[in-house]
Amino acid sequence: MAEDDTEHPPTEHPPTEEAGAAAPEAVPEASARRRRRRRWLVVTAGALAFVLVACGALLWIAYRKLDGNIRTDSTTDQLLARLEAERPSRTAGAHGAENLLLIGSDDRTGANASYGAAGGQRSDTTILLHLAADRRRATAVSIPRDVMVSVPACEKPDGTRSRATLMQFNAAFETGGPACSIRTVEQLSGIRIDHYVIVDFTGFKRMVDAVDGVEVCVPQPIHDKDAKLDLPAGRQTLHGEQALGYVRARETLGDGSDTQRMGRQQQFLAALIRKVQSQDVLLNPTKLWPVLDAATSSVRADGGLSSLGALYDLTQDLREIPSADVTFLTAPRQPYRFDSDRDEFVQPQTTQLFAALRDDRPVEVRPPGSGPSPTVRAAPAASPSAGPSAAPSGALSGAPTTSPSPSVSTPPSFEGRTADVDACAMH
Repeated sequence: MAEDDTEHPPTEHPPTEEAGAAAPEAVPEASARRRRRRRWLVVTAGALAFVLVACGALLWIAYRKLDGNIRTDSTTDQLLARLEAERPSRTAGAHGAENLLLIGSDDRTGANASYGAAGGQRSDTTILLHLAADRRRATAVSIPRDVMVSVPACEKPDGTRSRATLMQFNAAFETGGPACSIRTVEQLSGIRIDHYVIVDFTGFKRMVDAVDGVEVCVPQPIHDKDAKLDLPAGRQTLHGEQALGYVRARETLGDGSDTQRMGRQQQFLAALIRKVQSQDVLLNPTKLWPVLDAATSSVRADGGLSSLGALYDLTQDLREIPSADVTFLTAPRQPYRFDSDRDEFVQPQTTQLFAALRDDRPVEVRPPGSGPSPTVRAAPAASPSAGPSAAPSGALSGAPTTSPSPSVSTPPSFEGRTADVDACAMH
């Protein structure tokens, strides 16, 4: 039989033990790598989840801590609500603007007892802060504590009601607390107060220390035992107690007037704003936390502002306003015609100032000491022999009057400063 020459495919044989020895080893090794990778991913995900949960818990605890620091003045809110019909409404041109009353109390109780006894709690400092509707500018107006104003009837702490009368502005706080001060400002200005914040001596010191002091410029050496001040001339960084003495001192500094003291307070607040706005504070958690803790635990506010969220929104509004557009000034004042130890508002400048804020219009300022605005003329003073009752209410309170406005070519300007001006550069 002939041999079959047909080619046949090679017969496949199972691999020998030697040929396939490497395969069983490669499979477990790859599987082991996959298991190690999965374990690493699981551990990493678990660690990340733990960190996120821990951070969330810490943030929640921090939020609750800061939010719980803020005290709500429910009593004042209730008093104002009962008198809603007597309060001014917002003008058509000021929708979106906000007006805050910042009150520095000279309360001498509790932690403030070391500053001595006082005849009653009064407003040591009062500033009307106007935030423009577009949040591109802010105007802070100091109201002289000794200015004579018409204070409306107010409910006293004991439940009785005072009678409307002419008195020093800071006595309104003593008579009926914050609600009486707010209603007095609203009556004399026609401006609706949306929120209020009250800070006492101890709270002020805590906030200054939280930012590690505030730099001020001292034109002349200060040696004041009562204010606990002993400072050389020049740039000085003031901390808690020294800062409080600097903004409160009166008789031994300058000409001893409350006007100069308000000027120092404005310079100090401007420097504080520059310090807080600096990246050194805002972007450094170790510095930002004590600032937030001190600020929230140092204030008493209305219900609409006494939450961390509301205060955060407010600080964001202020932070985004350029310091050159944050203006400080004092309501125009002069010695009271019947008592030179007291003040009265200068008219028509005061009426024009409050009208501008009421309508959310810009207020122009010029450097202190530059003289009166050339665009306005003062109202004639009443005769001293006529007695206080003869003076028109607008001349004393700054409330809008029906007298004709002076002829002006440009808006009036007022003595003041902006937050970007370094006080040392002015000397």
